[in-house]
Amino acid sequence: MSNTPVVTRFAPSPTGYLHIGGARTALFNWLYARGRGGKFLLRIEDTDRERSTAEATAKIYDAMEWLGLDYDGEAISQYERAPRHVEVAEAMLAAGTAYKCFSTQDEIEAFREAARAEGKSTLFQSPWRDADASTHPDAPYVVRVKAPRDGATVIEDRVQGDVTFRNDQLDDMVCLRSDGSPTYMLASSWTITTWA
Repeated sequence: MSNTPVVTRFAPSPTGYLHIGGARTALFNWLYARGRGGKFLLRIEDTDRERSTAEATAKIYDAMEWLGLDYDGEAISQYERAPRHVEVAEAMLAAGTAYKCFSTQDEIEAFREAARAEGKSTLFQSPWRDADASTHPDAPYVVRVKAPRDGATVIEDRVQGDVTFRNDQLDDMVCLRSDGSPTYMLASSWTITTWA
């Protein structure tokens, strides 16, 4: 076991009320951190602006208090940290680990329908992944992570042990929406690596 301090977090999304599964996760993470002298953080995953509500956020705080689960520091709003998440996405673009994808929802759905009809994988393969910037249209785009296509990704998990994913089964996930807002995937991944 390493000497790395234990930091756990509970990251509910205020797109609805806290449910029993969320309460269980919060309790487990709180117990694990407190039992090891670590920190327990609360992060509100409010990057989905269409579905997040102030009422649901308030209910999360109420539920945490009712459950008796205190957290360290101030609760973090992912939405309030959006400028930093955009900075990270821009750095990924500059480093070549992300790319601009101009494919529309209609084009993506047409790709998936054709793949289903042919009995192929519906994992979207963007035609913009390796496109030269000079071919980019003046149109809305999302920023996608440039996931590896070969080999495997192994995650060392203290609970499950090594978890392996074949890279050809991973999606080039969207990390910035076309309106410039960060998705959960970018906001939570960047936060995890900087809080630990």
